[in-house]
Amino acid sequence: MIIISLVENLKISLGSPMSINDAKKFIPNHIYQNAVLAEVNGILVDFFYIINKDIELNFINIEDYRVLPVLRHDTAHIMAEAVQELFPEVQVTIGPAIKDGFYYDFFTSKPFQFSDLELIETRMRKIVKNKSFFVKKVFDRKEAIKIFQNKGEKFKVHIINEIDEKEEISIYWQGKFFDLCRGPHLPSTKYAKYFKLTKISASYWKGDSKNISLQRIYGTAWNNKEDLEKYLFQQKEAEKRDHRVIGKSLSLFHFQNEAQGIAFWHHNGFTIYRLLQNYIRQKLEKHSYLEVKTPELVDNDLWKKSGHWDKFKENMFTLEDNKKQYALKPMNCPCHIQIFNRENKSYRDLPIRMSEFGSCYRREDSGALHGLLRVRNFIQDDAHIFCTKEQINSETLNFYNLLKEIYNDFGFQEIKVKFSDRPKVRAGTDEIWDSSEKALKNAISTLDIKWEINSGDGAFYGPKLEFILKDAIGREWQCGTLQVDFILAEKLNATYIDATGSKKHPIILHRAILGTFERFIGILIEQYFGAFPIWIAPIQVAILTITNKQDSYAQKIFTQLKNNSIRTILDIDSNKISYKIRKSLSQKIPISIILGEKEETEGKIAVRFREKEHISDITTLEDLTKFIFASQKQFLK
Repeated sequence: MIIISLVENLKISLGSPMSINDAKKFIPNHIYQNAVLAEVNGILVDFFYIINKDIELNFINIEDYRVLPVLRHDTAHIMAEAVQELFPEVQVTIGPAIKDGFYYDFFTSKPFQFSDLELIETRMRKIVKNKSFFVKKVFDRKEAIKIFQNKGEKFKVHIINEIDEKEEISIYWQGKFFDLCRGPHLPSTKYAKYFKLTKISASYWKGDSKNISLQRIYGTAWNNKEDLEKYLFQQKEAEKRDHRVIGKSLSLFHFQNEAQGIAFWHHNGFTIYRLLQNYIRQKLEKHSYLEVKTPELVDNDLWKKSGHWDKFKENMFTLEDNKKQYALKPMNCPCHIQIFNRENKSYRDLPIRMSEFGSCYRREDSGALHGLLRVRNFIQDDAHIFCTKEQINSETLNFYNLLKEIYNDFGFQEIKVKFSDRPKVRAGTDEIWDSSEKALKNAISTLDIKWEINSGDGAFYGPKLEFILKDAIGREWQCGTLQVDFILAEKLNATYIDATGSKKHPIILHRAILGTFERFIGILIEQYFGAFPIWIAPIQVAILTITNKQDSYAQKIFTQLKNNSIRTILDIDSNKISYKIRKSLSQKIPISIILGEKEETEGKIAVRFREKEHISDITTLEDLTKFIFASQKQFLK
């Protein structure tokens, strides 16, 4: 007898194994009436799942957020069917759901054109309208290979040959089209009504540039029209705000092939970089952090001791010197522990908050690089807090308050928090992970905030909190992290003397607020649309003359502002004042000082702010200087 536990404390029994589809006839209709998926013992499944033992069964409706990835995968299947109907010679490879959408990689001798997307979309809508049921069938390896060989799908045959022999091979049909797939899928194609194909790109079989070239079509799919329209609007806005385009127009930074993934910072961009570092440095000093500097090139022995070599070696830049292997550091933590270990520590010394603007390197694939948002060399606002177990709660609270203060200063008011628990590949025993997860959950409970589980996404050494910002157009960015680590101190023999005189390993809290300066500046460029607030704007004031008769007066004003450390440029070209104003606005400069005969005669200035079309009430340089100082006082001392 198989027992199914349902909602409302209802239990039903089955006489033999059967699919959820078949079991529904024994379940009251109101329980599954609007369901599109099921949850068995916490795992999402479709209605083809075979019930062969006692389970807890919940039904999931279309509005549930967990349905979206499945809906997007359905839409990828629908797109593959449409493509093969329109272009019969095309072979399908893989087509997963991804964040906000899906893609499918196709093998074709003739590249797709952007104009093809509309054709494919039209055919997809026809398939959706047909309301074809998804039907799962299971085959043995030989049968599955034969099915795809007969269809001429060599990539699918290759995938089948790589599937573990113990794993079942399932194929899903929707009408006449079928695809190799583990599932789950929704009941029919009718749910995939709200989609849009977005772009075409080149890709490679298995993501390896040495392999055969493929064509990738991306799309997005949502479970209602409003969310689709909101996303498409957001993407259009994001295109306008692209930090790479703005970075070029404002001469902030550039990238080139001779240093892929590493930014060339121009003066304006590096000014923002330095101001941001100074701002963070002041905040950290106020919260009793000790700033350090550690080597960028480190002997591999340290990375092997810490465990990073086994975990990260594929993403590390290495070199050899005198038969010794070295690596550019991908993170700072092992180096900070070396500083901690140089002197004996007592429990009275803890917590020690050690910070570094550490320059790190990671060997990212060239295809994954994306402006400042994904680079190979970056500076982290990294810190490690060495503390006792009893101090975890208070240190977590202190960190969260600092993080919130910094995010609010940049206009990020909405912060989402995720708790990431143990990943499949991890250091340490289950007992250690039980302790560290419990400690972090206790700590987060003191914050009085909502949080959600991000299952299996913890760091190598411990569970972590992820802090996610929402920007001006509603996009989410994961920046801050706090990781509880019970393992690395023991691996690298970091100890302190406790109150009883015994040696103990400190708990290490790995924490960052910005994540990396490069990525955070990229986010800020898009958040502000390049129009930085006065305190962090690379140029704060532009002095514009109406005629060249005011040049000497303008030079005098320029000198006074520079002497007050106000970042100023002087425009005394012969162009018309209207052109100079437009140029200043296009450079996103917060303040323009306009000087004509009247201003020079009266010894005054005319001030125009970036956001306003009329002249300000400020008429003296002294008042403007006071205004600028007041604007940046809370951010920079």
